[in-house]
Amino acid sequence: MITDRWQKSSYCQEGDACVHISTDLDKVHITDSDAAQTIVTVSHGSFAALLKSL
Repeated sequence: MITDRWQKSSYCQEGDACVHISTDLDKVHITDSDAAQTIVTVSHGSFAALLKSL
């Protein structure tokens, strides 16, 4: 279940070109705007691996 609590990236500039994330107990939801029309959902472990690789 996706929460209504999206958090915007601290590296975001002005405008809509930002990464937003929302988490629940099982998953991390990622989108590029707070309108959240396209959402990628991954496990917490996969999200941690993504951050480590970056």
